[in-house]
Amino acid sequence: MDGSDGRTASLLPGTITLLLVAAQSNTDRLEGMRPEETGTAITELRSAVSEAATAHGGLRTVEQGEGDTVTVAFSRASDAVACALDLQRVPHPPLQLRIGLDTGEITSRGNTNCMPPTMARATRLLDLAHPGQTLLSTTTGDLAIDQLPADTWLIDLGSHQLPDLPRPIGVMQLCHRNFRNEFPALNLLEAVAGQDLPVPLTTFVGRAAQLDEVQELVIGNRLVTLYGAGGVGKTRLALQVAAQITSEFSDGLWYVDLGSISDPDLVPMSIMSAVGLADQPDYATQETLIRFVGDRRMLIVLDTCEHLLDVCGELVLALLGACPALTFLATSREPIRVTGEVTWRVSALSLAEAIELFTDRAGLVLPGFSITDADTQVVRNICRRLDSMPLAIELAAARVATLSLAEITKGLDDRFRLLNSGARTTVPRQQTLRASMDWSHALLTETQRTLFRRLATFPGTFDLTAAEAVAGYGDLKPHQVLDQLTLLVNKSLVVVEGSRGRTRYRLLESVRQYAAERLTESSDATAVHTRHRDHYALLADLLDASGHRDHQELIERAETELDNLNAALAWTHNAGDIAGALQLASSLQPIWFGRGHMHQGVAWFNALLEDENIHHQVVSAGVLARALADKVMLDAVLSSRVTVDDITARAQQALAIARDIGDPVVLARALTACGFSSGYNVGVARPYFDEAIELAQALNDKWTLSQILYWELLGAYISGDPVALRTAAETAQDLAKAIGDRFVARQCLLWFSVAKLWQGDLTEAIAQSRKVTAEAEAAGDVITRIAGLYTQARALAHRDAKRAQAAACMIVQVATEFELSPIYRRIGYAAMNCAALGAGDIALAVPDSELVPPSLSAQQDLVPTQHDLIAQAALARGDVLVARRIADEAVLVSQGWHLMVALTTRARVAIAQAELEQARNDLHTALACGADIQAYFGMPDCIELLAGLIGETSSHEATRLFGAASALRRRTGEVRFKTWNAAYEAAVAALRDAMGDEDFNSAWAEGAALPIKEAIVYAQRGRGKRKRPASGWESLTPAERNVVQLVSEGLSNKDIAKRLFVSVRTVHTHLTHIYTRLGINSRVQLVQEAMRHT
Repeated sequence: MDGSDGRTASLLPGTITLLLVAAQSNTDRLEGMRPEETGTAITELRSAVSEAATAHGGLRTVEQGEGDTVTVAFSRASDAVACALDLQRVPHPPLQLRIGLDTGEITSRGNTNCMPPTMARATRLLDLAHPGQTLLSTTTGDLAIDQLPADTWLIDLGSHQLPDLPRPIGVMQLCHRNFRNEFPALNLLEAVAGQDLPVPLTTFVGRAAQLDEVQELVIGNRLVTLYGAGGVGKTRLALQVAAQITSEFSDGLWYVDLGSISDPDLVPMSIMSAVGLADQPDYATQETLIRFVGDRRMLIVLDTCEHLLDVCGELVLALLGACPALTFLATSREPIRVTGEVTWRVSALSLAEAIELFTDRAGLVLPGFSITDADTQVVRNICRRLDSMPLAIELAAARVATLSLAEITKGLDDRFRLLNSGARTTVPRQQTLRASMDWSHALLTETQRTLFRRLATFPGTFDLTAAEAVAGYGDLKPHQVLDQLTLLVNKSLVVVEGSRGRTRYRLLESVRQYAAERLTESSDATAVHTRHRDHYALLADLLDASGHRDHQELIERAETELDNLNAALAWTHNAGDIAGALQLASSLQPIWFGRGHMHQGVAWFNALLEDENIHHQVVSAGVLARALADKVMLDAVLSSRVTVDDITARAQQALAIARDIGDPVVLARALTACGFSSGYNVGVARPYFDEAIELAQALNDKWTLSQILYWELLGAYISGDPVALRTAAETAQDLAKAIGDRFVARQCLLWFSVAKLWQGDLTEAIAQSRKVTAEAEAAGDVITRIAGLYTQARALAHRDAKRAQAAACMIVQVATEFELSPIYRRIGYAAMNCAALGAGDIALAVPDSELVPPSLSAQQDLVPTQHDLIAQAALARGDVLVARRIADEAVLVSQGWHLMVALTTRARVAIAQAELEQARNDLHTALACGADIQAYFGMPDCIELLAGLIGETSSHEATRLFGAASALRRRTGEVRFKTWNAAYEAAVAALRDAMGDEDFNSAWAEGAALPIKEAIVYAQRGRGKRKRPASGWESLTPAERNVVQLVSEGLSNKDIAKRLFVSVRTVHTHLTHIYTRLGINSRVQLVQEAMRHT
């Protein structure tokens, strides 16, 4: 019968390809439809199938598949594949299609045609498919592969033994560029339901590698036990593994759930019931099982054995001994512990898998649920707080129908109330998180319960020594702790981890919350928390002891125990012991500083020092002074949102108390804090540091010495001397490494990279700054990370402006994310300006108002070191007056390399203002400055600008200088900012035109051949020596003389700052230099000295 009219037809004998189509098996989308709407959807689908079949030469057959399945036959496999593509290409709302294809022969039986094998194979392929997926046998795939439509391909999904089929069948998936091609694992469980495995109602998520590993274990061993904590997914993993290895067990596989069995005598009966055996009066139950199994190659999945371990062990051993082809796959919260057992711990999901599981399960209760960019971090946090445990995640996901993600996150603080409504189809022990924990707790002995609840006081990991010290008292002796702890590990209530070659333990967070509830209900709570506090306070005291031989090892231990140390602090504070908490917080200063936890340290000092109860307690003067000093040091490094006056006042308060009590240890810390509070003014800090160093050396207080050396590194940076900076970094690094102070060690590596940059070694500077940035990010050290990124941006702007821009943006992102002081965002903005200048796109630069604070604080003295970039950006925008004001201030406050680039920048601005003599003087001074300290980064700009000025009077000399600058750029890799290329190219072109190519090239070559030092001497030839004396009136700079003049007029520092458009701090710096050079110490003396020289 011809099928071109879309009607069904009977088939003639021969080779055919069957295409089976079914609507999605998950009917959730149809539940809201009325029966007539559902019928209409199915009718429309059948009509669409008929049309597609007709278009590709297929016939709707009289013989149909199961249920609402539609069957189409084709004489050619390629036509069937093309039809399948068309069906999947066209949407059929609200339905999604599953399609299976197989090729075989139709045979004649009397007056009828028969195709059961082909129909059976196609039906089983259909069972394997997910909605939207098309599967075909390898037979069909091999026939069609050479005639696939464009943008279509096949992928091999392996060979599988499916029910009712005599041999395994190869499975392939049909893929198309415009189709969804990623699907979960094949629905093997549905396909083997006849093998007595429960059919899951949800998708299996993740664990691809674990599936393969367990599968190999089961195939190669006779008893494999999957063990792990309750709710970790042992049962689901076992079922998925079993479904994937059915072909290995030709005589079937069976599932036995022991969770509802409490009587050990019923275990053999449960297995008999699962395999379909009736009780036989003439034989014992065990014997009946042995007779049934015999030599059969079978797999029995024995689920939930933990409460019946003895009987399970005996029965399994007996069956395995008598039945050589039998295999058991067991699940339990602890191993069965019999001979021949292979144990495999089921761990939690990875974070990515946990998020995927949450999304999948949330979509079941809230159709259309998806994670937006804004939601990603919230879901990640939910999964992380639930330790990526499948049960807890599924229970949390079920709440999205009634709670927002933020509300779910908040609810996790009381997770046993939140996660209390699992599916009705779930076994009772898994319907709520509390039920799962109650099940495990009921299996413990009283001694195990005592240890279990006492371990709740550990918020993170802990070692055996801590467990014995904290939990080993009363009826539970310290020597008993190890054995009982081992039993809790075996029962999957405690997790074992390795850290630096040592064994550590922890409770999963949900387990710990349950144990904490039990601890609160007991009479142990106060005693356990006090013992916990005392144990970790002892570690903090050791860490704080001066000159400890194994200080680095103590640092490592304290870092590992940071969660416990914070818990001890919290308990001490909550117990109202402010003095004890302050002492503990101060003892942890090496951790706050050395391991990137400064924000945490500041938060503790703020909470304790601002606690109103501090005024009602007796806090010793030494404890208070030490705490004030330690907070000052942290605030100073972080440039916290604390005023300079407040930092200084706290430092001076600490110093006054320390001098009053005469404690050298406290005095050394207070003096160090005063040095820190001075900003980066070496002159002001020096007296404090000198006295502190003398005390610290006498006390062998290496940690305090390390902090002083670190702060002096910042002073060396401000001085702008690369040789001095590198030497200071190497000295400080040796001490920092010796005492395990990783923060200072990273800072030393950072400043080493800066010194390399100043000396013109851009390649090494970039490499070192990248290294330190990576280390800082890993350690959570945002301060060093930002400084490293800035160094990268400054160097990369001369090589790769895009990467420089990326580094600059990261600075701003980090500073914003961690809510750092505005100074750090301004550092990022300055780096953005650097990248914009390098790219020649000034539109990328940041406005001056974002970069220059209204007044510079003591902790903001680092900002002027970026003023050359701010001034250059202003000049590029055409804001010449703004550029000049900023450049003038940069020159006033800068030294060393900073002064060299500030003078070069001011010269560039002066040229734009036609102040050529000012420009010429600044450039000569910049060259001399750079030569004195061997700083060559930025020097090519200086030489080129000077060449441009000389070009007006001496073409040959100017060309030689241009050649020398070009050679220096080649050696250092410092590419000119594109912003200044046009002016440079115009100047060079003018010289070439004036000289002619031959003379120009000759002069250029002469300059390029000059070593850098000779090039500098050549550039300054004829200028004469104009070096100022080191002291006396003649040693004062023009800027300093301006300050003297205003002081003589009676102006205060604040008024002088306003007059000169600089900060009060800058005026103070100038006065310090003036007093030193003139050998005076008061304003009165200064006015008198000024009168003698007017």
